[in-house]
Amino acid sequence: MLRFAFTLLWTAGWITVSLLLQALTRRPGLALDMARTRWAPGLLDPAGGLTVEGADAIDWSRPYLVVANHQSVIDICAVFSAVPVPLRFLLKDEMRRVPFVNWYARATGMLFIARDDPRAGPLLRRQVAELLRAGHSLCLFPEGTRSRDGRMGEFKSGAFQSAIDAGVEVLPIALHGTGDVLPAEGFFNVSPGPMRATIGTPLATGDCVGAAGRQRLARQAQASVAAMLAGR
Repeated sequence: MLRFAFTLLWTAGWITVSLLLQALTRRPGLALDMARTRWAPGLLDPAGGLTVEGADAIDWSRPYLVVANHQSVIDICAVFSAVPVPLRFLLKDEMRRVPFVNWYARATGMLFIARDDPRAGPLLRRQVAELLRAGHSLCLFPEGTRSRDGRMGEFKSGAFQSAIDAGVEVLPIALHGTGDVLPAEGFFNVSPGPMRATIGTPLATGDCVGAAGRQRLARQAQASVAAMLAGR
């Protein structure tokens, strides 16, 4: 309960500070930078710390559709810390009802997905593509939900169409150990331990055409993450 209370207070505090500073300085992206440099480390370090591998090989001046495996709610902190540029996320629609998080998400240009509404897909894909075309990177978890047993689920291909439409590469990231530190099951059962983010090779989208190309891209991204998780 104490860890959970600290997480809530830490998050609400940094959201408030970052949004106020962004409004006062009129610096776009400041609140996202503060999430990476202040908020995320404050939660990751007490939980065991995060090691990042492969970041030096990436051209961060380019936008990417970032995809990662999903084991824990702490995954957002891990990806925020692993990517050294302002990063937006695709959040589940229920987050609109969460105070502070909703305000932060709207102020920083996050996108929301209504997972139970099949009609929302085409509009969301256009919104993601527009964000990527504008030069911004966005992260999503293509499994759709957190793994309950530690095994990576199948990557859903729909969101990959946005990267194809925008002509940007897909950047796979493998998250190691986050599910052990904060499992999906149970109430905030934190077991501090080492966590690692391995950044893979960007995947080109130029030759991906139609549903078959989109599905092939999703399989390539899943295979890349699986290989990194296996240490290959």
